[in-house]
Amino acid sequence: MFPLDVPTFDDARHYIRLLSGHVGLFKVGLELFIKIGPDIVRFIHDSGDAGVFLDLKLHDIPATVERAARVVGDLGVAFATVHCGESVHMLEAAVRGSNGNTKILGVTVLTSISASDIEHAGYKESYYHHMADLVVKRARDAHNAGCAGVVSSGLEVPMIKQACGSDFIAVTPGIRPLWDDVKADDQKRVTSPAQAILNGSDYLVIGRPIRDAKDPVLAAQRVADEILTVL
Repeated sequence: MFPLDVPTFDDARHYIRLLSGHVGLFKVGLELFIKIGPDIVRFIHDSGDAGVFLDLKLHDIPATVERAARVVGDLGVAFATVHCGESVHMLEAAVRGSNGNTKILGVTVLTSISASDIEHAGYKESYYHHMADLVVKRARDAHNAGCAGVVSSGLEVPMIKQACGSDFIAVTPGIRPLWDDVKADDQKRVTSPAQAILNGSDYLVIGRPIRDAKDPVLAAQRVADEILTVL
């Protein structure tokens, strides 16, 4: 999954045309969707076989989330995200609203979040000492609510699969290939493509290592080659 974390339609079109056929899905996040709206989803569909992962991380009262998920389902996107948050009812509403047209993924704990962030937010001690416990708890909630899977770091995927079953989809951001020279960014819990796949991840979200490469197509191919070494 390649995230279209760019500010303009022209930038998005550039990467869609460049990488169609080299990535499985394009991830559309808040910045681009707010800027362009559903037209970006239609453009991706018209540009090739790549699917769309609409990563809006819905988080509101259940009735609002259900209505929003219904609209998302009508766009024909493959995946959409909802924060696991505080309420299983919100997750259930998203699944209900999507009406089977879109797979709903629960966002467990963002990969930019560290244990100290969890402590500062007021969670109980066991969750910031063992953050994976919080991730797995939220994954169970998403599974029980009927979600197709969750978004989590590759570090927690084995425990999620054990708790929720091998068919429960794990989408993993925070991927950094071994050859990537990015030294510092806002991702804290990272894994390599090969390690994430070995851990059980079903989809990998890989942005900067491809987008910032001198040859993005070659970088995407290198990621695919790294994945193949462990399949």
